[in-house]
Amino acid sequence: MKKRSVLLIGGARSGKSSFAEEMARQVGGEVLFVATAEARDEEMRRRIEVHQKSRPAHWYTLEAPCRVGSCISQDGHNLSVVVLDCITLLVNNILCQHMAVHGEDVDEKAVENDVKTEISAIIDCIHQSSATYILVTNEVGEGIIPLGASTRIYRDVLGRANQMLARAVDEVYLMVAGIPLRVKPQGQSYFDNR
Repeated sequence: MKKRSVLLIGGARSGKSSFAEEMARQVGGEVLFVATAEARDEEMRRRIEVHQKSRPAHWYTLEAPCRVGSCISQDGHNLSVVVLDCITLLVNNILCQHMAVHGEDVDEKAVENDVKTEISAIIDCIHQSSATYILVTNEVGEGIIPLGASTRIYRDVLGRANQMLARAVDEVYLMVAGIPLRVKPQGQSYFDNR
């Protein structure tokens, strides 16, 4: 199967991670699972544990809450697939780093620049690798306008990061209630070509 890059986007519990894992199994070979989640509380620890148990034990796991592109490029495995789950938490981690220094009064441009740098590094990894990349992210821009400034910054910066990735990858799927809807390119699905 030829190398592909895929972005899976959707709401919470839309089936993105399950579909990413299914796609990785279909491609086969050496799989690197890049996890960006940080266990900041007990509920998040439980979520991470559920995700860990759903993955095959022989997959490599890289815990990378930030500097994902740099971490992937330093990985020495001969990879067939890289699953990055998820961009949403990566952007959150970058925003939290800024908030740790500046509180709620974060500089949106500075956050945006750090996110762009991170996303550009991931895109570079995609272009320089022979592996299939499957990226998971949330669509958070379809709801109400958030009341808090930092939440609005997060929504806006994540939306722009998703746009950068969608332009750079071969395929984009919108996940709705566990059903993948192919957005880019229109036509045959990923699984029709296996």
